[in-house]
Formats: sequence, structure tokens, C-alpha cells
Amino acid sequence: MNIDGPESTQGAQAPEARRAHALRLGSWGVLGAASVITLLALLVVLGAFRNDQVIAENHGTATALVEQVMFDRTLIRYDTPDGVSHSPENGVLYPDGLTAGQLVRIEYDTTDPELAKVAGRTWLLTLLPVSTTLLFTWLVAGPLVWFLRSRLRTLSASSGPARTPETSVPRQG
Repeated sequence: MNIDGPESTQGAQAPEARRAHALRLGSWGVLGAASVITLLALLVVLGAFRNDQVIAENHGTATALVEQVMFDRTLIRYDTPDGVSHSPENGVLYPDGLTAGQLVRIEYDTTDPELAKVAGRTWLLTLLPVSTTLLFTWLVAGPLVWFLRSRLRTLSASSGPARTPETSVPRQG
């Protein structure tokens, strides 16, 4: 029984190969997650910009009553010149600083009164929270990917040079 044969070499290399594979997958996973967060953040900014454009194209103004302020939306109620009362299901855009019971001037899309924003506020208000989110995302992802890849390089260097067929198979002769 030869313990220096190919079977024992493969058994010793298997944990290192699995560890290298896990490190490689981990670094790609972190990069992928950070990239998805970046893409979503850019879509938020583009969506806000587009909403402002639509409201500007079909501009209407009104005074709205802030009915409820929740974590994810601020609900308002306002009347359009045709006498119809509207309460956008998704709330008002750019609601920062509003309180329940407050009267606020809004701008809305006359073709779709469900799309309303606080008057005078624009998509530029999304830049600070989005850029902060991206900064922290990459402040975590960058060093984490660097760490995982440095561990991978260390693992590759410690495994030594690849075995050649001459050294891995005993000579017969």
C-alpha cells in the first residue's frame, strides 16, 4: 500500500480546492451583491428624475392635507379643480419633514393624479441618501473582496507549485 500515491495527494488537495472555490465564490458573491445594490440605487435616481419630468409635462398644483405619516410612505388627500378628491395609494414623493394634519402645497400629474410630489422638491433630494447608501455598500464590499482575494492568493501560494506527472506517479521500471 503506497500512501504517497495519487489517491492520498488528491485527498489532501480536496479541502484546499474547496476552500479556494469557496473564497472565489464569496468574492464574486460580494461583488455581485454590491453591483446589484448599485444598479438599484441608480434606478431609484432615474425613477425620481422621470417622475419629476412627467409631473412637469402635465403640471397641476393643489393644497393637500397630510393624513398619515408612516415609515414607508406619507399619505395625503387633495382635490383637483374638477372637484375630485385624490389620495395617492403610494403617498407623496419627497415627504421629508411632513407631519399628520399639516397642509402642504403639492404638484401632481394632471393625467395621473396618483403621481404627486411636495411642491418645490425635486429628484435631487434622492442623491444624498442614494450616494450614502452606495458609499457604505462599497466601503464594506471593497475591503471584504480584498480580504477574500488575499486569502485566496495566500492559499494558492501555500499549496506550492503544481505537481508534475513525474513526481505524482511512482516510476515503474
